Amino acid sequence: MSNSSAHTALSVNVNKVALVRNTRHLGIPSVARAATLCLQAGAQGITVHPRPDARHIRPDDVTELSALLKAWPDREFNIEGNPFQNLMDFVRQCRPQQCTFVPDGEDQFTSDHGWNLAQDGERLRPLIQEAQSLGVRVSLFMDPVPESMALAKAVGADRVELYTETFASAFGQPNFQEVFEQFVQTGRAAAAINLGVNAGHDLNRDNLTTFLRGCPMVQEVSIGHALVADALELGYAATVQDYLRCIDAAFTTGA
Repeated sequence: MSNSSAHTALSVNVNKVALVRNTRHLGIPSVARAATLCLQAGAQGITVHPRPDARHIRPDDVTELSALLKAWPDREFNIEGNPFQNLMDFVRQCRPQQCTFVPDGEDQFTSDHGWNLAQDGERLRPLIQEAQSLGVRVSLFMDPVPESMALAKAVGADRVELYTETFASAFGQPNFQEVFEQFVQTGRAAAAINLGVNAGHDLNRDNLTTFLRGCPMVQEVSIGHALVADALELGYAATVQDYLRCIDAAFTTGA
């Protein structure tokens, strides 16, 4: 994936655009239009998390976005979901650059925990291999536990996506450094065994630079809720450009 900052890539999760669209039958706001505007503004990828109940992203959205991304060959399409539910059908059909395995329940409100690989690793292994055989990179949604990185590598994952909700909740709180250190150490543990690192969940313009300064090995951040909320005020282009500024600031001396 191309990356204008030459550091961490920004993938925009457009689920919340679809959620607003689904409240009426007018087809607006357009998910494809939102994705196009974000790509035009410099986002390096688009992420979707189609859940079985189609509460936001629908199967036809995934198909449309897959076709759209073909016109942006230097950008990335990332499809998230539970591989034991509906994710693998999308992977087989669309063959995105990346799929992210997330251990969501079918009626789960939002992603709120990573994989327990001691429990699920062997079930995941053949699905990881299948996705990779289709040319799709596999990332596993994981909690910030340094010891789990070796398990993710052993089961065949290309990357992990660190679940950053606890980081975001602790930001500015007395326990922040203690919580953040878990992410720093987990990122280092992954990097030490050549396991790629992504991150996402509740990252925003306030905390993103701090996170990446401590975890510069992160190759991609997936941001949806906060970015779409910001775009309601600023517009897609200005919002994406400001998130890219936050990323650049993490790697700029004295920023």
